[in-house]
Amino acid sequence: MSTYQRLDPIERDEATALLESAEGPVVVETILRLALHDPDGEWVTERALALIDNPSADVRNSAATALGHIARIHRGIDRERVVPTLQRLLDDPETAGRAEDALDDIAMFARPDTGAV
Repeated sequence: MSTYQRLDPIERDEATALLESAEGPVVVETILRLALHDPDGEWVTERALALIDNPSADVRNSAATALGHIARIHRGIDRERVVPTLQRLLDDPETAGRAEDALDDIAMFARPDTGAV
């Protein structure tokens, strides 16, 4: 069972340093904080896409979740880049569920006529 954890906003300088820390749990929390609170969906999308090939399944899953949050919050996302990336995660049993959730969020919340956020 998961425990709810409040994810507060984070400054970009701090977030950038934490994302480069390579500490899995720190990276997981940081990308989700950015996705939920940073006003620039394109900037956060770049950060999430950079994490998609991380060796940690937790980090890859959080990157996928972040992409879904971006689509939901900003009502748009760069589908040409994001959708194929998430579809690739469907082939991995460790990430398929989160990738499917993110693809569902994109289909449901991102306007079809939008490219980048």
